[in-house]
Amino acid sequence: MELTELFTNITKDISILILLGCANFMPIVARYFLKDKFAKPIDMEIKWIDKKPIFGPHKTWRGLAASIIGTTAIAPLLGIDAFTGTLIAFWSMAGDLLASFIKRRLGKPSGAKATGIDQVIESALPLIVMKKQLALTWYDIILIVTMFFLLEIYLSPILYKLKIRRRPY
Repeated sequence: MELTELFTNITKDISILILLGCANFMPIVARYFLKDKFAKPIDMEIKWIDKKPIFGPHKTWRGLAASIIGTTAIAPLLGIDAFTGTLIAFWSMAGDLLASFIKRRLGKPSGAKATGIDQVIESALPLIVMKKQLALTWYDIILIVTMFFLLEIYLSPILYKLKIRRRPY
């Protein structure tokens, strides 16, 4: 692999990592600025067959919209077309909802920590679904998911101290 090709791959991976971060940070930004406004739960507080919430109260339409709008807007700034940004946000939020669904089935309350489940599903799902479209290798996917995981673990306590996140994880 040539040095220019390696640089291009690294730049692409970093851009995708930033978009994943954006997709997952925009709901936090929306909650920070809007407080409880427009915070309607996606699951409409309906219980699953096990009598537990489907996703929980923290998964809102406001967060979903903020993720998609914010990521779509930022994608072109990173050299990625807006529609691809929209898809990354959509699939990342689908992964986040899947993680919440799994956590509820495991008996964890909304907002509970589940290291691995919280980070891996929401970052891996969009990369796997969009592997071909994003021209990713499995190495790229593993690298991006690992970096997302580490950044999430180390940035969350900082965002908590800045009173941006509700919890230090």
